Amino acid sequence: MLYLNDGHIREIGIEWPLLIDRIESTLRIMGTEAVSQPLKPYLRYGNPANRIIAMPAYVGGDADISGIKWIASFPGNLARGKPRAHSAIVLNDPADGVPVAIINGGLLSELRTAAVSAIMLREYMKLKRRSGYRVGVIGWGPIGRSQIGMLMAQHGAEVDDIRLFDLRGIEPQSARDPSLQAKAVIVPTWQEAYWDRDIVFTCTSSAERYIDEPPQAGALLMNISLREYTAESSSGIGTVVVDDWREVCRENTDIELLHLQAGLTEKDTTTLREVAFGGALRTVPASEPIFFNPMGMAAFDLALAAYYWREAMRRSIGVTLED
Repeated sequence: MLYLNDGHIREIGIEWPLLIDRIESTLRIMGTEAVSQPLKPYLRYGNPANRIIAMPAYVGGDADISGIKWIASFPGNLARGKPRAHSAIVLNDPADGVPVAIINGGLLSELRTAAVSAIMLREYMKLKRRSGYRVGVIGWGPIGRSQIGMLMAQHGAEVDDIRLFDLRGIEPQSARDPSLQAKAVIVPTWQEAYWDRDIVFTCTSSAERYIDEPPQAGALLMNISLREYTAESSSGIGTVVVDDWREVCRENTDIELLHLQAGLTEKDTTTLREVAFGGALRTVPASEPIFFNPMGMAAFDLALAAYYWREAMRRSIGVTLED
């Protein structure tokens, strides 16, 4: 069995076009017999704010892998100087079930989340066919940074400015990364990262919803952390995109809130697969905001994990564990 950590992943390298292609290839075969992905269970005990999620899947096609991601989210860790989330992925040979790799660390989750977002961003930008995007980021932790890292790598020339807000404060040097091209400004309120923004990323661990105002006309709301918007602020949005309705309409997400309080149903939503391969955004009016809510699919995690495992084997990177 091969052991990999975040350092090994960085040694192999982060090539956004390649990672996005892996996600897109998996998205294409979702809903077929080439992907098996049961509903993920949530383990809770003690403090109900904490959870550990099991994410098993089999992905065929080029990935051809089975396995499970085990991810813990303990929001209180932040006050203790620890990361909120910790995760590990175990990969199994799909032919005989033998464990072949364990990947420990949060970087792969960050890369998966951002690569999924890249598909939504690409389709939105195809729809708008313009440049000079004004971007807002609410939550400047690992997820927020990886989202913007991907955005600037893929579409940096099309971004005019980025406003950053985090309730815990932001170290100025973190907003001076060369990849941001001096386009980032730290603002003191979430409203300033939300008002008049064409694209808004919400990436917090907030215990309560706080966004209580409707978005700018035509904006793309990248609701990565899923629990940010009151029903009043989002119920008027006509275009709601999800990765998987069964997964996202539960666990107190904004989608579940809209389902319970505003009558949102699966038929009222569009899937990311329909956006990527069915041109689902083509008929969206220019003034209509788009509300993207990705719960996170195990199949995507395993597709990227399989790529990094095979690259590590090819390049003799990582630690071999004895049986």
